[in-house]
Amino acid sequence: MAETNWYVVHTYSGYENKVKANLEKAIENRKLQDKILEVRVPLEEAVEIRNGVKKQVTRKLFPGYVLINMIMDDDTWYVVRNTRGVTGFVGPGSKPVPLTEGEMRSLGINSADEVEIDVEVGDEITVISGPMEGTESVVRSINKNKQTVEIEIELFGRSTSVEIGFLDIKKSN
Repeated sequence: MAETNWYVVHTYSGYENKVKANLEKAIENRKLQDKILEVRVPLEEAVEIRNGVKKQVTRKLFPGYVLINMIMDDDTWYVVRNTRGVTGFVGPGSKPVPLTEGEMRSLGINSADEVEIDVEVGDEITVISGPMEGTESVVRSINKNKQTVEIEIELFGRSTSVEIGFLDIKKSN
């Protein structure tokens, strides 16, 4: 398999989440999940004081930019470049430049942190933290790059697929 790298894409300011949603839809429609692994809008927690009131807020770390973990080829370049709201890849001229290990570490992205998990597709798991805590289900797929498992849950009377992080699940006995 070709190597994946993190790339930075420039977007219209304020369109970061829209670009992320549009890209995820395009990835799904074009079946590129094995080439474009993750789209991220880095966020940070901060305390703002407005009118003398302290307030905990989440804000974008890099307004106008979206990070993408992908295998760069003609298909993926075309899909990302032609996503609504994307103005281009970050890099000299028209050549996208992947982030270095050092740059990724400073952003809190660790490529070397390969997490091993004792769960396989078909195993019964229990969600141990987060909004779905206590939910029991069967693992449908495992994404080691994103460190998530996909499970089915009953939501509003319909079966729905949900991604849960490795750290939020445990194997049911």
